[in-house]
Amino acid sequence: MSATPSPLAPLSHPELPALDGVRFATAAAGIKYKGRTDVLLVALDEGTEVAGVFTTSKCPSAPVDWCRASLGGGQARALMVNSGNANAFTGKKGRETVEASAAYVAAALGVPAGEVFLASTGVIGEPLEPRKFEAVLGDLSGRLAPAPWLDAARAIMTTDTFPKVVTATVDLGGVPVTINGMAKGAGMIAPDMATMLSFVFTDAPIAAPVLQDLLGKGVKGSFNSITVDSDTSTSDTLLLFATQKAAGRGAPRIDDPADPRLAAFRAALDGLLLDLAKLVVRDGEGARKFIEVEVTGATDDASAKRIAFAIANSPLVKTAVAGEDANWGRVVMAVGKAGEPADRDRLAIWFGDVRVAVDGERDAAYSEAAASAVMKEPEVRIRADIGLGAGKATVWTCDLTKDYVAINGDYRS
Repeated sequence: MSATPSPLAPLSHPELPALDGVRFATAAAGIKYKGRTDVLLVALDEGTEVAGVFTTSKCPSAPVDWCRASLGGGQARALMVNSGNANAFTGKKGRETVEASAAYVAAALGVPAGEVFLASTGVIGEPLEPRKFEAVLGDLSGRLAPAPWLDAARAIMTTDTFPKVVTATVDLGGVPVTINGMAKGAGMIAPDMATMLSFVFTDAPIAAPVLQDLLGKGVKGSFNSITVDSDTSTSDTLLLFATQKAAGRGAPRIDDPADPRLAAFRAALDGLLLDLAKLVVRDGEGARKFIEVEVTGATDDASAKRIAFAIANSPLVKTAVAGEDANWGRVVMAVGKAGEPADRDRLAIWFGDVRVAVDGERDAAYSEAAASAVMKEPEVRIRADIGLGAGKATVWTCDLTKDYVAINGDYRS
């Protein structure tokens, strides 16, 4: 974790309200970091329902396997998260660690072990000692409180430079309900389902299958549309918990994803997930520029997204942005290598509002000064119109700087 916040960090953090049915505490267990919290324990009231999406990596962590197996019941009573060690590629020891960890949490809170969810982030391949959790759980369970949420977000950080929290209030059947979310992630970000770790809580009375539908669709335009470095983590986990407590205030129980009363909640959740995803990009390791890549005119939306990611993941595009170089030829290269339908002579490219290329060549009105001015901004928008159809997509990324190399070169040191 860097002591200096990213230059793209928000100037302030929202104050997340207490959420009925959610209490938490943090502790310093000395898993990897010294002098900082690295364990988060969240206690959830009985009746809380849960949904989740996870990494598509074929080498998932032991906590990911545990959570996938636990989702079938749809019920959750606790969440424990640690930073500093991913408990990934740890074989039998990793499986034993999650089983022991869940048992420790279950004993400390008096809840079923099968309703304890676990997530770990940090170094891959290092065994994680579950006794470190046992040593702090007694204290943690005695300090559970509904705030402050920033403390919870800080405890799950690794190379992050700032905590990432978002909140929203939305009407559900005439009753206001709250959604609070936190995320961590700065590197190894090309999720293909979620981000490194993200946890969302609501007091809305929504059934687990509906929560799953909401998440499955919500990640497509948010966590599945960001990249920092094109690498998908072994540990990517996004969990959504609904305590159901708003039912006591008259909010209707939602058991059907098609229920029209869910529309505003779905929109609010989608917005919250996108805000969290963008915060991850803004904290990309070594990032100095926030980049939006928009592709239009592709044969379909899926093709547009693949082209957008080809641009966003290109080291040459990312380093050009880092150097404030309006090198639109690198965008041409990325479009051409994407493996998607494209026509050189129909392609048009913009940096911000400045069109730099059109119809397969440099724009006749091209201005190096105008294009360079766009590249000097902290937020850079790149648009490519393929000229073949109505497909469109937007993804978000950051630049690639020398600091990224330094951070990752020293990661295990």
